[in-house]
Amino acid sequence: MTIDRDRRVRRIDPPTLAPPVMDLYAQIVVASAGRLAFVAGQVALDPEGRLVGAGDHRAQARQCFANIRAAVAAVGATPADIVRMTINVVDYRAELIGPIFESGREIFGDEWPITASMLLGVAALGLPEWLIEIDAVVALPDEV
Repeated sequence: MTIDRDRRVRRIDPPTLAPPVMDLYAQIVVASAGRLAFVAGQVALDPEGRLVGAGDHRAQARQCFANIRAAVAAVGATPADIVRMTINVVDYRAELIGPIFESGREIFGDEWPITASMLLGVAALGLPEWLIEIDAVVALPDEV
């Protein structure tokens, strides 16, 4: 069983559950008692509100992950403090997994957040041009 003993977040992969696919998530994430931040679903809008990557799942995923990273930093946390992410994908197909997670690794690099996560194929998001939406839950540092 793998247990990460970070000061706010523990990640557990017990031998009674299958190993995480592609090491992209943890089966269980435990946040120590404290405050949580809930990051709203982030779509591929840049800071000026312009759509990035029209029609391109990879480009939109990259912007969504960049927005998540910016939101996490805005509350004084780091990617290691993310305890949950949900990734919604319009027109999901298995061949999108690689490009979506490669774009996330471009944004997070060695700080890829191992979270309790879920990837969902969905029929549509709030606007027809949005292809990816990602939300997150973050364990906040004590000083925020």
